[in-house]
Parts: sequence; C-alpha cells; structure tokens
Amino acid sequence: MPHYTPPVKDQQFLLHELFKVSESDVPGYKELDADFTSAILEEAGKIAANVLQPLNSVGDEEGCTLENGVVRTPTGFKEAWTEMAAGGWMGLDAKAEYGGQDMPYIMGTATGELFSSANMAFQMYVGLSHGAASALAVHGSDEQKTTYLPKIYSGEWGGTMNLTEPQCGTDLGLIRTKAEPQGDGSYLVSGQKIWISGGENDLVENIVHLVLARTPDAPEGIKGISLFVVPKFLPNEDGSLGDRNSLSCGGLEEKMGIHGNATCVMNYDGAKGWLVGDMHKGMRAMFTMMNEARLSVALQGYTQGEVAYQNALAFAKDRVQGRDVTGVKNPDGPADPIIVHPDVRRNLMDQKSIVEAGRALVFWGAEMIDRSNRLNDEEAEDMVSLLIPVMKGFLTDKGFETTVLAQQTLGGSGFTREWGLEQFVRDARIAMIYEGTNGIQSLDLVGRKLPQNGGKTIMAFFDLVKDFIKENEGNETLGDGFLEPLKAASKDLQAAGMYFMQEGMKNPNNALSGSYDFMHLFGHVCLGLMWARMAKAAQEALDGGTSDKDFYETKITTGRYYMARQLPMTGTHLARIQSGGDTVMALDAANF
Repeated sequence: MPHYTPPVKDQQFLLHELFKVSESDVPGYKELDADFTSAILEEAGKIAANVLQPLNSVGDEEGCTLENGVVRTPTGFKEAWTEMAAGGWMGLDAKAEYGGQDMPYIMGTATGELFSSANMAFQMYVGLSHGAASALAVHGSDEQKTTYLPKIYSGEWGGTMNLTEPQCGTDLGLIRTKAEPQGDGSYLVSGQKIWISGGENDLVENIVHLVLARTPDAPEGIKGISLFVVPKFLPNEDGSLGDRNSLSCGGLEEKMGIHGNATCVMNYDGAKGWLVGDMHKGMRAMFTMMNEARLSVALQGYTQGEVAYQNALAFAKDRVQGRDVTGVKNPDGPADPIIVHPDVRRNLMDQKSIVEAGRALVFWGAEMIDRSNRLNDEEAEDMVSLLIPVMKGFLTDKGFETTVLAQQTLGGSGFTREWGLEQFVRDARIAMIYEGTNGIQSLDLVGRKLPQNGGKTIMAFFDLVKDFIKENEGNETLGDGFLEPLKAASKDLQAAGMYFMQEGMKNPNNALSGSYDFMHLFGHVCLGLMWARMAKAAQEALDGGTSDKDFYETKITTGRYYMARQLPMTGTHLARIQSGGDTVMALDAANF
C-alpha cells in the first residue's frame, strides 16, 4: 500500500526562508509567523495523511455510481467531507464576512497541496467549490454573495463550473446553452454541459452551478456569452432549501483516472438561474478566476509527483538487487539496495529536483496573486498572468513525467495496483488536459501573454533574472553551479523570444510550431531561478549556524543537480524553435 508524509518542513522553508512571508507588506502576511503556519500545516497534514490518503485507493477502486439521478461517492468520502468542513478548511482563504478565515491565498495553496497529494480526486470537490465561490465573490451581486458564499465556505453546499459542451471545448464561442429571461430577473437555462467535475454528488445538500449560456439576443461568438448561477435546489429567503431545480445528471464518464471524482453530463431543462455580473460578459467573469484555477492544476501536477516520489524513494531504499560497482554497501545481505545504482539515483534526483522547484514556483505564483488581490499590485498581476500558462503547462507535463519515473523506479512492482504508483500515473494525466490543454497553454503564452503590455512583462521577467544574477555575483555557493547555467538559460529564452518577433511576423506557423518548446524552455528557466533562490536561502541558513545542516546541504546539492542535468534542456528547446514551422507543416493532411 502506498504512503504519504506531508512535506511540511519544505513548505515552511519556502514560506519563511525563501519568501519570508511574515516580513512582507502584503496585508495578512505579518500574521503568518513560523509557529502559526506550522500549526496550520501540521493539522492539515494530519487530515491529509490519516483521513484522505487511506481513501485514495478506495476512491480509485470503487469509483462513483449513478443511481436514480443521484451520484454516490466512494466509501468514506462523505465522512471525510464532513470532517474537512468542520475544520473550516473549505473557507480557509475566504473573507470572514462570509464565514471564511481570511487567510492569504498562499496558505490555501499550501494546505491544498497536502490534500491534493493525499487524494487528488477528493480535493477536486473542494477545489471546484472554492472556484465557484471565488467567481461569485468577485462578480456576484450582494444578494448572491449572501445567499451562496456562507453555505459553500461552511461545506454545506458545493459548487461547479459549467463550460464545456459536446460540440465545443476550448472554442467557447460555439456554446449553445440558452438562457431565456423571465421578466422577474430570473432566466430559464436549457442545454447540456459535459465533463462537469462534481456536477452531482452526495457530499453536500445543495450544489451551486455556474453555467455559461446565451440569451436570445446575444451576439455570435465569445462576445455573446453570459454567466448564470443555477442551484440544484432553489434557496428560500431564510437560506433553507426550496424546490428542486430542473437540472439533472445524465451520466458519468468512465475515465482513465481520478475515479473518486464524479465527472458528469449535466442536463439543464429550463432550470431557473440568475445572471452573474454583466450581460454578455460571462467570459470576463470566468477568466477573473482563471489564474487561480490554472495555478491549482499546476499544483496538482507536482503534488502527484511528490507522493509518487515518496513511494519510489522508500522502495529504492528497501529493495535489494545487485551490488554497488564501487564496493559492497550491504555486506550482511544478498545484495545492495537499488538506491546505490547511478541510474536509480538519476531517476530519483530528476523526481526530487522537479517536485521541490515546482512547489517553489507555485508558492511564488500564489504570493503574486495575494499581492494582486490584497495590494492591487498591477505588476504582480501582470507577472503571474504571464507565468500561469508556463506553470500549468510545464508543471503538469513534468508532474506526469515524475510519476512515470517513480513508477519506473519500482520496476514490475510499479505496474501492479498493489503498490499504488500506477494510480498516481493515471490520476496525474488529467492535469495536462483540463483547464485548457497544455497545447492551448503554450498558444496562450506565445500568442497572448508575450505581447501583453507591449512586451513589458516579459522584459520585467528578464530583468528579474538579470538583477538576481548581478546581485549575487560574489556568492561562492551560487558561483558557476547556479548563476552561469541560469544566465545561459535566460539567454536561450531571450533568443527564442527574439526569433518569434522576427520570424513570427513573416509566418505565424514559425511561432506557433515552437510554442510548446517555448513553454518548456520558459518553465526550465523558472525552475532554474527557483533553485538559485533556494540555494541562496539555504546557504544563509548554514551561515547562520543552523542545527539542521543536512536539510540545507541537501537543498543545495539537489539544486546543483537540476542546474547541471535539467536546465541545459533549454538549448534543445531553442534549437527546435529555431528550426521553424516548415518541417512541422510540410505534410498535407491526407498524407498523415
């Protein structure tokens, strides 16, 4: 059976030694001293390890069932939801006026990591409810906020986001779901939505659906879409549940992974709903929360990598096969543990170096979202908007790759259900697809995010890297092992951007054919920057006489591995980008 140990120590290192949250000017951060965050994370860790993780394989094996229009979640999920709700975890970073605890988003991110690693399918119910509540918190009317937010944050009600339809996924301009005005401020919503996570379940007494639809007079395309709140049960004025709305779950998808989460076909048959935000501005309302949603998926990428790595490491220390070529390490046994072998070490170091830097990158993204939301910091908002497609696309690609590497560490055992690695592989795979496939992320990055603000934001990122290198030129720890590789990788990124500017204007396919490589090139530079910053923080702790030398020395050694073995991939990605689009587009469609 797989196990999971919450990496609270590493999270604390990021919060207090890398980002130094309690010294920040972001409102709410000064209260985040080490003792306080430790208490929060330790408690979340107990729930993750003792409640959610044991249910992970149960959810995978049982899945969800649809009975007479009701979705039954796996054994133990309802009790786990009740415990989570009682602890206030649903509204940790929500406003106190609606029943939340008013903590910064970075704390919701940190606790969300623990829950996601332990049981990704379960945490999706929590995450989707949080996303729906966040959209209502920004765009809902005062009445909508008062009606729905306290119930969602208390865990009594859940929430979903309804975008996709059978004929359209990414191209939401093709949506056909209709919303007919009724003259009393309400609308009757009719249509079908697919792939709705948690669209129907037995965890909560009511489900608040946010549905994209068109009014009869709406213009064609994306500009004609509006957002509506459509509850499963219509709330009475006193907050109690009224009549059942005219909506139903028409089926459950049979999926490769995340079996414990109900992925529903939702049918709306003249269901009563109300407009959220402005008419024909539904996409604006949805995209307001897209940074948070896609950051959460980026988190899912490395969280599955984390739990897979933990189990691969335990196996590598215990499994004995062969002898160390440099000399016997286990003389009392018939063979040495496989962790002595260089190729197994390579495998584990790839996993460890990706997961730890991925965590740092996502925490940085959460910190920027806090700066944007709590300080109205436009530069932070621009920077996180630029980096979100990189985080989502790169970290979910690498997270899935990490689970495969972990599975490979176990050899044949990794291919069997008993050890749990094959579930991590299957569960991680979806993160590369939903909330915008990674191909779409790369197109968004190159087509929309690079040119934003006339290229000002990408230049600000280059300056950030350049300034860090310049400020630390005399740092002996960083030296050639960190600064020089980071400088070279940043130059590769700049060269790729220059290529797009010069060649993309001549032929857009030159840019679009290289967009996926650009996303990965950018991702490696981001992780390289994270490792350089973490190495600096670790050395400062060592210089300060820390009693835990092993932790900090290990951090620096792992960073050196990434800079030497992973970061040089930027050169490969640059070469592929500069090869242009001709070879990609050379074949006629009929010749594939």
